[in-house]
Amino acid sequence: MSAPMNSLRDYAQSILTARVYDVAVETPLDHMPRLSERLSRKVLLKREDLQPIFSFKIRGAYNKMVRLPESQRKQGVICASAGNHAQGVALASRKLGIPATIVMPRTTPAIKVEAVRRLGGNVLLHGDTFDDAQTKARQIEAEQGLTFVHPFDDPDVIAGQGTVGLEVLRQHPDAIEAIFVPVGGGGLAAGVAAFAKFLNPSIKVIGVEPADAASMAAALAKGHLVALDQVGLFADGVAVRKAGEETFRLCRELLDEVVTVDTDAMCAAIKDIFDDVRSVAEPSGALALAGLKAYA
Repeated sequence: MSAPMNSLRDYAQSILTARVYDVAVETPLDHMPRLSERLSRKVLLKREDLQPIFSFKIRGAYNKMVRLPESQRKQGVICASAGNHAQGVALASRKLGIPATIVMPRTTPAIKVEAVRRLGGNVLLHGDTFDDAQTKARQIEAEQGLTFVHPFDDPDVIAGQGTVGLEVLRQHPDAIEAIFVPVGGGGLAAGVAAFAKFLNPSIKVIGVEPADAASMAAALAKGHLVALDQVGLFADGVAVRKAGEETFRLCRELLDEVVTVDTDAMCAAIKDIFDDVRSVAEPSGALALAGLKAYA
């Protein structure tokens, strides 16, 4: 992992200078009229499903990989992922000409596995969870001298994901009461919170986790990192047994709260998204909206 940054100013500067738009696009902030009317407050949805890989993960993966020295690029990279980070690494590797090995749990949806292969990633299926895949990836990293591209616990990855927050604040210059962010390992939440709190500390940043995979909520409650015995797989993109060290440090400092939601709430949020913007979100993509509704 890259050396941690010591201040919000460090992260804000890194987010402002992040290299993401070689491959990512600035996604719209769409109004949700039906849900806004029902909740009697304005609700906006950041459309990261419109990225080339249908996820924000391309931002962090590319920002990390584009900064690697030539010697590490030639040797190649490896990552572990349940799908979206894998696609981000595969697309970044194709763009940068870096060999990439992607270790994915056997439970990964076939559509994501095939997407990684189409992008040129060398896929290895191992274990049933992200943590199983990460253990295997770390073993291969040591054996072959590859560079591990962490899906969340790396300052360059966090800074790349933080460009989502940069765009939100630029696209909505009026007052923002709260930003709800999905939490798996915490990279997106840490990055968005770092930029939002640096520019305007009065904005609430609230993390949202599945009740059956709430590793960040458990860590914040205990005051230290916690490894869950098991995690649910409905929201496979955020099924992480243990949050990251740097993401935990930032989330503990910057998040105003973490709320948890059940599978029914995520399903209802998927329907709300479809009703308002005619997009079918994956469960992890509907997390933030489910959390907003529970919080409201």
